[in-house]
Amino acid sequence: MEENIKLNKEVFAKRPYKKIIDTSFTELGVKSIQEQLDSQPTVQEFFNLYNELFYQINELGPTNSHEFLIKTSQEYIGFEEENELIEALQNEISQLRTELLETQQKAVEVAEATSQV
Repeated sequence: MEENIKLNKEVFAKRPYKKIIDTSFTELGVKSIQEQLDSQPTVQEFFNLYNELFYQINELGPTNSHEFLIKTSQEYIGFEEENELIEALQNEISQLRTELLETQQKAVEVAEATSQV
């Protein structure tokens, strides 16, 4: 049961070789840098995706969560500095309210003392 198989070998010269044969590796899925950049979503596309996936994102978690997005965004824009200022102002407001309450209590005591005389 022997069979003879005829093989034909085609040879190309070195110079026209690159014009005839595609030597890029597109079949392997390797993308050029430009192709990778082109496939990145725009800011508008990102926010469209974010709005679509909003309720599928975990609320809390060290990564891939709303908490993670908030923390990384706060770090990026320096929100902690503003947060510290807000906290200091809230403490000052609390202290001033306490002082106002004490002053009002003293005023009531003085008014009661004068009305009894």
